[in-house]
Amino acid sequence: MNNVRLLLKSPRFMIGLVVLLAILAFIFIYPLIDPGDPMEMLSLSFEKPGTVTYTGKTLVLGSDNFGRDAMLELVYGTRTSLFVGLIGGSVTAVIGLVVGLAAGYMGGKVDSFLTAITNMFIVIPSFIILILISMSLETQSSVTTAVIIGFTGWPWLARAVRGQTASLRNREHVNIARITGYSTPRIIFTEILPYLASYVVMAMILAVASSILQEASLAMLGLGPRNTVSLGTLMNWAMMFTAPAIGAWWTFVPSALVISLITFSMYLMNSGMDEIFNPKIRS
Repeated sequence: MNNVRLLLKSPRFMIGLVVLLAILAFIFIYPLIDPGDPMEMLSLSFEKPGTVTYTGKTLVLGSDNFGRDAMLELVYGTRTSLFVGLIGGSVTAVIGLVVGLAAGYMGGKVDSFLTAITNMFIVIPSFIILILISMSLETQSSVTTAVIIGFTGWPWLARAVRGQTASLRNREHVNIARITGYSTPRIIFTEILPYLASYVVMAMILAVASSILQEASLAMLGLGPRNTVSLGTLMNWAMMFTAPAIGAWWTFVPSALVISLITFSMYLMNSGMDEIFNPKIRS
């Protein structure tokens, strides 16, 4: 509880949290005000913000190249990107934790084998793997994209968790649990994992932010899901139909701004947590 109170007093963490909560509130409240279909064509291409359609609706952010409401696309695109980020970050955290905990606690041949696998994934650029897997899939959904991103993003977390676990496995409380007859899984999850909880949460936040950036990069290359709207997809459409050349900034600037705000808020939250939970920085 003391750490939580300290965390709530951290300016960096609170600014990041407020920005993220504001974005979440916006994307869930706006559809209640304007319950439209983001894929519905309402006007001509690239209408400016404030344009009134033939149905009497005001396009707050104008229209895209297909004549669709850019504001609704931004809202639903943000939802998709956050969903992909959350799933991708979760997959990254789970794989990284399992591999890192197993390697760090068990040691020996298990450690050597898992470390070799981890190093192999680190040597090969993860974005190249993402591109190759995405190109090899005939059909792709947001969930598929998220799982692929998570599957390629775990090595760095696994390496860090392995180091932390190796330093904890010979602590007195772990030795007592081992002598008492606790099973390996029980020792790992009750005697070691709680000491890594703050680090895991921080790593999860960074993994979510990284997954959002990875999805946006894939989508901008035209390798993202084709049956849904995401922030990266919006920028891809803007580039394909030369929106920057004709000055239609409202089709790509808001998407880039939202991506920047989301990732910036998460990095601020992570930095604030690091100030509280990292003994070297705290001292």
